[in-house]
Amino acid sequence: KRRLRSASSCGSRTVAAMAPRGEAALLVLLLVLPPASAGLSGYFGTKSRYEEVNPHLVRDPLSLGPGAGGSLPASCAPLQLRAVLRHGTRYPTAGQVRRLGELHARLLRRPAGAAACPAAAALAAWHMWYEESLDGRLAPQGRRDMEQLAQRMAARFPALFAARRRLALASSSKHRCLQSGAAFRRGLGPTLDFGGDEVEVEVNDSLMRFFDHCAKFVALVEENDAAMCQVNAFKEGPEMKKVLEKVASALCLPVEELNADLVQVAFLTCSYELAIKNVTSPWCSLFSEEDAKVLEYLNDLKQYWKRGYGYDINSRSSCILFQDIFQHLDKAVEESKSSKPISSPLIVQVGHAETLQPLLALMGYFKDDEPLLANNYARHTQRKFRSGRIVPYAANLVFVLYHCDHVNASQEEYQVQLLLNEKLLSFHHSNETVSTYADLKDYYKDILENCHFKEECELPKVNVTAVDEL
Repeated sequence: KRRLRSASSCGSRTVAAMAPRGEAALLVLLLVLPPASAGLSGYFGTKSRYEEVNPHLVRDPLSLGPGAGGSLPASCAPLQLRAVLRHGTRYPTAGQVRRLGELHARLLRRPAGAAACPAAAALAAWHMWYEESLDGRLAPQGRRDMEQLAQRMAARFPALFAARRRLALASSSKHRCLQSGAAFRRGLGPTLDFGGDEVEVEVNDSLMRFFDHCAKFVALVEENDAAMCQVNAFKEGPEMKKVLEKVASALCLPVEELNADLVQVAFLTCSYELAIKNVTSPWCSLFSEEDAKVLEYLNDLKQYWKRGYGYDINSRSSCILFQDIFQHLDKAVEESKSSKPISSPLIVQVGHAETLQPLLALMGYFKDDEPLLANNYARHTQRKFRSGRIVPYAANLVFVLYHCDHVNASQEEYQVQLLLNEKLLSFHHSNETVSTYADLKDYYKDILENCHFKEECELPKVNVTAVDEL
């Protein structure tokens, strides 16, 4: 069956072959370009470096940062850690590489006698090193992301990451996730034998790519152009038009030769060069901080309508993962009460931004009072839903279950903390960073008992429009 794509998806446009390289001698023209604003890196959305949410890691990649400790009493010992990770820094997808090749080729085709245009000349001279074969694979920096995350996690929870503790590693089937899982294990070093055998990464797409297995989501959101109407409207709106005109002017191209997708790929190339190579790319020079805010909103609109609060099915499809987390927490509580060793003290799973974003929406995090729409950009400058702050590369959501001695009531014996990107998250029901396990289960009782993946994801039998159903 032919897959339909929303107009905002990365691979939807057939583009020209990748461009040949520009003359190296033209690189001197880079000196003409103004330096890229240091302020751009905060607006790269899901293509953001992990260091944007934890700036202290720039100085020391193994630092636990300010306020590393929790607020639990000393009599509480961790029983189980369940971590859902996004893979580390990756290369662009084949579709993004093709679009960049198209844009680069247009700059190379500028007539020799055309008016002097330093930005276009410098970018034509830029070495187009991306190849389609890289197609979203994990970059060397992505391996470092995972190795260092593992080391920080082990430093934060030494009792759980002690030798001979069992580590269960799972991943989506995507190469970048499998490699991220292997890098996480490597980061823990040879001293942790985890029972003596090399830990294998189990493929589990039913949990890490639940969205692929949800027929209702695939048909009514993923493959439905109409579901992305807000994204498409913003691409044609006044804010994007202004950015488009500015970039066209800088490149000395007719504005008709550019569109929102090509401008976005130029902006994302700036983000890739920073994340992968830690360099400021000449592509960054096309954009001001105000442009970056507009392009971040375009990225966030797509995340909101495709993975966040835009449609209920986006988050409801993740209840299979949410329930699995609590089933393992339940089992650890039962084993503890029976004075048995905890069979799964460490469960680490590697997925995607698309794994974490719906799960956080299901839990009610980062929800704004007003939906993100094509026509309310100005009202959302202080929005909670900023994907770069929530799911950058190597993003991680960690549930930690504790057993506490010397408590006043039996229900205080088991307590939970939640960390997002290594920072404690406050629980909705208490606004505190520690909750009894019983209170947490009670707060999410409806999702735990009444959200059934099969029923949620079943396509409606009657022939309704996507808008009616969603």
